[in-house]
Amino acid sequence: MSKKNNLLVAASGTGGHIFPALAVSKEVEDEWNIHWLGIKQRLDANLIPQKYNLKTLNLKTPRKNIFLFYQYIKILMSTFQIIRILKEKKINLVFTTGGYISAPTIVASKLLRIPVIIHESNLIPGMVTKYFGFLCNYVFLGFKKTNSYLRNCKTIFTGTPLRDQFYKSHPLPEWVPKGKGPLLIVMGGSQGAKAINQILNESLEFLMKKQFRIVHIIGECNQQSFNVKNYNNYVQKKFTNEIAALIQNCDLVISRSGAGTINELIETEKPSILIPFPYSKNNHQEKNAMILAEIGGSVLLNQSKISKEVFEETIERIFKRKSKNGKYYYEILDIMKKNMANNNKIKSKIEIRKFFNYFFKEF
Repeated sequence: MSKKNNLLVAASGTGGHIFPALAVSKEVEDEWNIHWLGIKQRLDANLIPQKYNLKTLNLKTPRKNIFLFYQYIKILMSTFQIIRILKEKKINLVFTTGGYISAPTIVASKLLRIPVIIHESNLIPGMVTKYFGFLCNYVFLGFKKTNSYLRNCKTIFTGTPLRDQFYKSHPLPEWVPKGKGPLLIVMGGSQGAKAINQILNESLEFLMKKQFRIVHIIGECNQQSFNVKNYNNYVQKKFTNEIAALIQNCDLVISRSGAGTINELIETEKPSILIPFPYSKNNHQEKNAMILAEIGGSVLLNQSKISKEVFEETIERIFKRKSKNGKYYYEILDIMKKNMANNNKIKSKIEIRKFFNYFFKEF
C-alpha cells in the first residue's frame, strides 16, 4: 500500500489516553501518514515520537467552578482550529481515545464528513464517548460490557491495545533489588498517586521486615520523596520505560485501576491490589477494578477506608505461607494467579488494524 492516506490521532493528557493511541499508531504507521493532535503543557511532548508530527492546542483542563460552562464553550470553539488542521493535512481518517480534546475533534471531523473512530478504554464510558460517540462512525470498546451504556452508538469490541513491550517477554531489570523475597511493584499511573505513595511509606518498615522487595514508581508529578536510603530492598523511581518487564516478573502489583493498568494485568496474568482513584468520573476506576476483583484476580481496597492496618493485613493474608509435601507456597496468591490466567485475551492491535485498513480501501 502506498502512504497516500493521512491519519489524525487526537490523544492527550494522561497515559491512559496516550498509550493506546501510541500502540495503534505504531501498528498502522507503515500504511498511514500519522499526524498527532495534543494539548500544550501535558505529557504529550514527552511521549509522542517526533515522526508523528505533534501539533498542540492551547487548552486547559476544565475545572469545576462557576466558569465551567464557559470552559466547555472554549474547548468546543477549538473546533475551528481543528477544521483548519484537518484541511491543511488532508486527513482521511481520525482516531481519538477520549478526553476533552476529543469533543472538538469529533465535531470538526463530522462537519468535514471525515470518518472518525473513538476508542473507549474504560468500562463506564467517559463524557465525550457518552455524548459525542453517536457522531462517530464507530466506537471501539475496551470491555464488552461497555456496550450496554452506548445503545445509540455503533460499537465494536476490540479490547485495549498495549505498548509493544507487553507482548514480548523480558528479563527483570538489573537495578531491581535482588533476593528471594516476593517482589511488589507499586505504581499510581503516569501521574502518580499520592494516597498509594503515602500508605506505602507508612508500611515500608513492616514490608522490609517481612523481606519483601519493592519497586515503587511514584509518578512524574509527585514531588514528594521518602527517606529510604537504609533499605536495600526498596527502589524508588519517578518513571520507568521498563514497566512491562517489572510486571511480568513480579509477584504482585499494587496500583490504581485505570483501564490501561487493568489490561496490562490481564495480558501479564498478574494478581494485584487495586486502589481506585475515588474522584474518577463516574467512579469508572472502581468499575474497572471490579472486572478483576469479580474473578478473584485482584483485591479491591477503597481509598477512603484504607489504613496502615488494613493494608498490612491484606498483604499478610495474600502472602500467608502454607506447606505441602515439605514445600512452602502462598495459597491465596497462587489462587489469584490461576484466576488471572483464565482471562480471555484479545489481539487488540490486530483487530483495530483490520478496521483501519477497511477504511483505507474505501478511499
